[in-house]
Formats: sequence, C-alpha cells, structure tokens
Amino acid sequence: MLKFELHKTEGHARRGTLTLNHGVVETPVFMPVGTYGTVKGVLPQSLREMGAQIILGNTFHLWMRPGLDVVQKFGGLHRFEQWQAPILTDSGGFQVWSLGGADGKGRKITEQGVHFASPVNGDKLFLTPEVSMQIQTVLNSDIVMQFDECTPYQTGGTLTTEDQARQSMELSLRWAARSRDEFQRLGNPNALFGIVQGGMYTGLREESLQQLVELDLPGYAVGGVSVGEPKDEMLAIMAHTPHRLPAHKPRYLMGVGTPEDLVDGVACGVDMFDCVMPTRNARNGHLFTRFGDLKIRNARHKDDERPIDVSCHCHACGSGFSRAYLHHLERCGEMLAPMLASIHNLHYYVNLMREVREALDEGRFEAFRQQFKADRARGV
Repeated sequence: MLKFELHKTEGHARRGTLTLNHGVVETPVFMPVGTYGTVKGVLPQSLREMGAQIILGNTFHLWMRPGLDVVQKFGGLHRFEQWQAPILTDSGGFQVWSLGGADGKGRKITEQGVHFASPVNGDKLFLTPEVSMQIQTVLNSDIVMQFDECTPYQTGGTLTTEDQARQSMELSLRWAARSRDEFQRLGNPNALFGIVQGGMYTGLREESLQQLVELDLPGYAVGGVSVGEPKDEMLAIMAHTPHRLPAHKPRYLMGVGTPEDLVDGVACGVDMFDCVMPTRNARNGHLFTRFGDLKIRNARHKDDERPIDVSCHCHACGSGFSRAYLHHLERCGEMLAPMLASIHNLHYYVNLMREVREALDEGRFEAFRQQFKADRARGV
C-alpha cells in the first residue's frame, strides 16, 4: 500500500505525506541507511528519538547474511531488527555493480540477470529481476526497488558513451517491466518504485522516465548518480530529472548526499533521500554542523569545552559531551566515539529535513535555503 498526498509547493520544492503499510512518512525526508539490518552503531530507540521515520535495508547483503530462511521466520525485517516503522530496500543492482570492480570482470550481465560470485563464500550466484522481487517480498519492505543496472560513469577506464548508457538504460527498462510482473505475481502488498537511468545524458534520462511512467508504478527514483562522476554533472542530473517525474507520486534521489545536496535536491523536486555519508563520515571523525563541518581528530579540539554544535539537541550535544571528550575518544580508538558521532550526524540530517518541512509549511523555503547556505559557510 502507498498513498501520497501533496500539501504545498514552492517552485519545484514539495511538502507531502507518504502513507505506507508500517506507518506515515512526512516528506521531504532523509532515510538512514541500515545495510545489514542495522544503522551502524545506532540503536533503533535512538533513531526513533531523533525523529527518523523510515530506514533502508540492503537486499543483496541480507540475502547473503543472515539469509532469507532466517528473515522469513521473523515475518520480515521489521520484527527481525526491531524497527516497526517503514523500511525501503534497494534491489541489489548497485551492489552487483560495485562488486564487479572497475573493469566489470567480477560480474557477467546478461539479458536474464547478473552472474557473480558471492563475496561471503565465493558461491556462484545469479540475480534477476524475479529473484530480487522474491527476496524483497520475504524482507517485507514497505518500498521495494526494481532490479536495475547501475550505469557506470566510466566503462573500462573511459567515460561511458551515450550508446553504452542507452544499452544499460534500456536493459533497466526491460528489467523494470519484469520486476513489476513478478511483484504482482507474488501478491506483494507493498509498493514498487521504478528507477530512472541514463547516465549523464539528459535525453536518455527523459526517455527512461517516459517509459517508466507508462508502467504506472507507485513511485519513482533517480538512480545512477554519485557513482564517480564530477559533482557538477551529478548536480546537473539532479536539476534536470526529479521535477519531470509525476507530480502525484513520490520522488526519490538515490545515494545523495551532502547537507547542501539535500537542500538543493528539495529545490529540484526531490521528496526522499538516502546516503551513507552521515554514518561513514562519523566513523572517520567527520561531523556535520549547522555552521560547517568539523574534523574532531584535529588537535585544536583537544581542550575545547563546547559541544559539537551549540544549536543541536542530539544525545551527543544535549548530554554535555564536549569536543575535547570526543577528540579524546577518537585518539584512544574507543567505540563510543563513532557511536556518538553517528548519532549526531544522523540527527543533523533528520533535523535538517524537519526544518525544511517547516519552511515549506510556512512558505519560506527559499529564505531558509539562503540562510542555511550562509550558516554552513560561516564555519565552526
């Protein structure tokens, strides 16, 4: 089940409500990434307390471990990982792409699907649109992504040509139709999203979009960005594609990005975002704040009594932990350091989207966007 209500718009920016089988999601929204059925280092309770509404699971990795037989015993991911709010799962296409290596020799793509070796035990595996739908049905995710080929920015060390991008995009379209047919055959009660591909070629993006819309899926995503292309090319696709998707359906930009990317993405018509950046950066001592980014390992924080962000109310900031303390934990390799940093970064992203929604509700999104950029440029 999926119901999307659009409440307000300001330019291309949109304020909406997305109703799914496991709850209601207010959009625009940031979705924390939980690859193996957990957002790394963060308890589900902490996610709920910071206001996270929906999280991601990874079809490919959960298929590998713990395996579908285990998840099926729990009736899906929600009970297995103790998260009773909505979950979105990717299709496995991106992981197959990334595991293939830069030269693609670790995988073999055919019309039927992708042959590759398991990164866990080396077993030969075959992932198809039908298998992806079967896995995601067992996971019982509220939003299921079609199986697609993630068009690389480079092929064999050279830029992917328009002809190569077209072949990839057209394969993803055929796989989208097969994903839909299998999803329906399985009687999956959740929602299936299509994925717009086409590389950095806007003409191909429009063709992909138009043909996907003909499938009349509940929602649509923009994929194949943040895959090694220069930032300006990613921003060009973000500015071109989302607002062309159907206005009455949710729009999802996959794998993006920085706080600036999120706010600019909202201005381009995006409703849903995900990215590993908040937790990955946290594990490397890189913290996001209202007033710019902070690298807690730097020596200048050794005796700093201030919190990470004086304007933040996350557990790390609101409980009185100082920059000096987090610097100390980082230097000692204590596991509490990435845990507190992850809580802070995710809270920052989730709260940023809450502020965006409030600005849209009050008709002041563009003013908010300009103030946000000025604050971020100010520096910590």
